[in-house]
Amino acid sequence: MKDYLLLRLRTQTRQWAELGWWRAALLLVLLAAAGRQLWLVLATQPAAQWAVPPLLALAVVGGHRQRADLTFLQLTAPQYRRWLMGEYVVLGLLGAAWLLPFGYWWSALLTVLLPPLAVLLPPAAERTARTRRSLVRAEAFEWVSGLRRRTGWLLWLVLLAVAVWQREQSAAPALCLVAWLLLVTSFYDVPEPVEMLLSAARSPGQWLRGRLGWAVLYFGLTAAPFLVLLGLGAASWGGAAALLLWCLTVLTLVILAKYTFYPHVTIMRYAQGAVVALGFLILVHSVYAALLAAALVGLVWRSRYRLRTYRYD
Repeated sequence: MKDYLLLRLRTQTRQWAELGWWRAALLLVLLAAAGRQLWLVLATQPAAQWAVPPLLALAVVGGHRQRADLTFLQLTAPQYRRWLMGEYVVLGLLGAAWLLPFGYWWSALLTVLLPPLAVLLPPAAERTARTRRSLVRAEAFEWVSGLRRRTGWLLWLVLLAVAVWQREQSAAPALCLVAWLLLVTSFYDVPEPVEMLLSAARSPGQWLRGRLGWAVLYFGLTAAPFLVLLGLGAASWGGAAALLLWCLTVLTLVILAKYTFYPHVTIMRYAQGAVVALGFLILVHSVYAALLAAALVGLVWRSRYRLRTYRYD
């Protein structure tokens, strides 16, 4: 297990080294801002401690089921589950390190115990049956894949039912829409094969416009019922429009982060988590709006620069 953990550490270090100093610096700034705000929230709101264990567990489960080396580990190391449990315990200890300074012992214990349970879950199944080609599958492939992997339509219906049920409380539709946004951002946590970029991306701008355009279209359509409930309630149509603008901004940052750090899956997910956290930070304090604007400019620049590597003329 020690050799396996050292190998994972060297792999992560190598991925950071391959980023280049510009992208690494941008990612570190985002992570530092998110970490600082998390520290402040935990210090001032004790109830927030109970959000850490399930969020970390869900993140580990998502990463575990999409690991590309699970088949290799099964074939080469019969005791691979113990190795994975050790790795996930380490991740849990890192999460618990944020809770222990404030004396949150029980939530810290739960943070350590939940992630190793991910080894009991099977890897995500891949659909091998051929399906009829369509424009939606070809262009909005993130949504087609994400809705299937995350049982997206079922969760959307559940969130919509909750929003309708609690529509008298203006916060309910807003919270359900934010939950839907977080689910949608997970649709973009898997980089597409390089062959797709080589065959379709005649220019970085064209590819990014396509990805952002489909994201705005489908998110707008799925968010419409929640926005109607908000507009007809106490939040008014102005509040609904402001929430939609915020959601689209966060989704744009997530997509740009995907291509800024393409094709490094782990680093890409770090960046996406950081920009989502930054999106929430501007709701806490307006000073983070300047950092968000700087991050947006930096991600646009670096994502276009990164995609030039895969340009096909």
